[in-house]
Amino acid sequence: MRSAAILAGGRATRFGGRDKGALLVDGRTIRDRQMAMLSEVVDEVLIVGPGHIEDLVPGCGPMGGVHAAVCAARHDAVFVIACDMPYVPAPFTAHLLDLAGDVDAVVPRTERGLHPLCAVYTRACREPLARRLAAGSLQMKQLLDDVRVRVIEAEDIEVFGDRHRLLANVNTPADYAGLEALHGHKR
Repeated sequence: MRSAAILAGGRATRFGGRDKGALLVDGRTIRDRQMAMLSEVVDEVLIVGPGHIEDLVPGCGPMGGVHAAVCAARHDAVFVIACDMPYVPAPFTAHLLDLAGDVDAVVPRTERGLHPLCAVYTRACREPLARRLAAGSLQMKQLLDDVRVRVIEAEDIEVFGDRHRLLANVNTPADYAGLEALHGHKR
């Protein structure tokens, strides 16, 4: 029994305030793609954002969303994904969840650094998240100093596909335009 949460509460200021989960990628919205993928792996999918699960501590960005997800989830391990990541595959998601048994968080890392918004967090993260939120320390990467973390390196990510495609996200209109080049690049 596993949970997942799509973080959909961002303001998308670099994308003109548009709902990035509603963007079309290969004829389907990113949110539809994520819901289909997640339904293969988990039995509970939460959407954290306006009109869904609200942050318990508003105005705290992704950390507030992760906190809300971990607090609302029925299961111990929660796969958390940003709403603008269209290409994360189900086998990779299942692998991250499988690795969460003896740690508090499982986070991929590439040459671009850690990817804390495509990661697994367990209930053990609730208190460290609450402390960081109360202190106004909102950097997700700093949270990882407070918990037991298993880092998944680039070569282990590559088993599931090209890491650049797999972890691609849409922060700007240029990123969205660039998805076309990644779409057919599965390996």
